Amino acid sequence: MGKLNTNPNVAYADSVYQKLIDAHAGLSDADSIALNARLILLLINHIGDREVVESAIELARRGGGD
Repeated sequence: MGKLNTNPNVAYADSVYQKLIDAHAGLSDADSIALNARLILLLINHIGDREVVESAIELARRGGGD
């Protein structure tokens, strides 16, 4: 099983973040929430490791980043 990587690991992180922000432009709150839910499910599927996903959920719930 994998371990959650909390170190910076995204090339061009600022442009990826901007793409995420832009994806929400013009959406209602409900549509924005739905977009986030779909994105999360796609990324969970891509990760494919239950323990890594559960670690990420726990860390996000605590408000931590490392």
